[in-house]
Amino acid sequence: MYVKPSGLDRFLLVLNGILLTLAVLIVVLPLLYIVVASFMDPSTLLSRGLSFKVSDWTLDGYEKIITNPAMVRGFGNAVLYSVLFSLTTVFLSVCAGYAMADDRLKGRKIFMTLFLITLFFGGGLIPTYLLVKKLGMIDTIWAVVIPGAVNVWNIILARTFFRGVPFELKEAAYVDGASEWKVFASIVLPLSKPIIFVLALYAFVGQWNSYFDAMIYLDNASLHPLQLVLRSILIQNQVDPGMIGDQLAMAEMKRLSEMIKYAAIVISSLPLLIMYPFFQKYFEKGVMVGSLK
Repeated sequence: MYVKPSGLDRFLLVLNGILLTLAVLIVVLPLLYIVVASFMDPSTLLSRGLSFKVSDWTLDGYEKIITNPAMVRGFGNAVLYSVLFSLTTVFLSVCAGYAMADDRLKGRKIFMTLFLITLFFGGGLIPTYLLVKKLGMIDTIWAVVIPGAVNVWNIILARTFFRGVPFELKEAAYVDGASEWKVFASIVLPLSKPIIFVLALYAFVGQWNSYFDAMIYLDNASLHPLQLVLRSILIQNQVDPGMIGDQLAMAEMKRLSEMIKYAAIVISSLPLLIMYPFFQKYFEKGVMVGSLK
């Protein structure tokens, strides 16, 4: 039966619509500005603002990025680090979460307490750097992948999800003689796609946007991810001379750096925009792990 909303209900609906519209505009307008600015000449952008005329657009920024070895190499490194980090942290989080969710594990509470302690207390940057250096991982890809691979929050999410898997499914497999690994791989993991995809998305996005670990541990420029190259453009306002040419003046260098930075932001965001539609169907169910039903 339809119930006509009261005046207060209508007011709240209108207010909610206004707030949601403002939230969407706050997110969309900066993205639109960056995308359009990436196709414009900086002098035109500064003098006349955004222009949606195709005649005012140029692909020079994208051309410089695609043809520059440092940017291409940085993009490849960022993809490699993000994929390796995602695979590592998801594997460790899922295995640890499955073990922590099993009441048969002796000392489970002690292990969980130790995990929680590391969630609130850490050694700090200097001890971590010394440890990474002692392990011989400086200037290797493992310095970026290994130190942050064990994420306690991800373990808690995985543990909460696995506790919701009916024990009867596993018990039937145990009766048929299946081993623990067989149960985990054949029964539990196929049911765990939502949490696996959500953890993978979190890990990939976090590593893709990260540059600090690479800046600390990687001295070799050939190992730098795209984020470090982009940082030099956005923050230090530096561009590789090979992207410009020695004959150009400093003013041209600054103009081109402004053009490249917008194009670099767009290119660095593409993998995340491409990934999300494939993960969306698992995202809502995965992020609601542990919520009330």
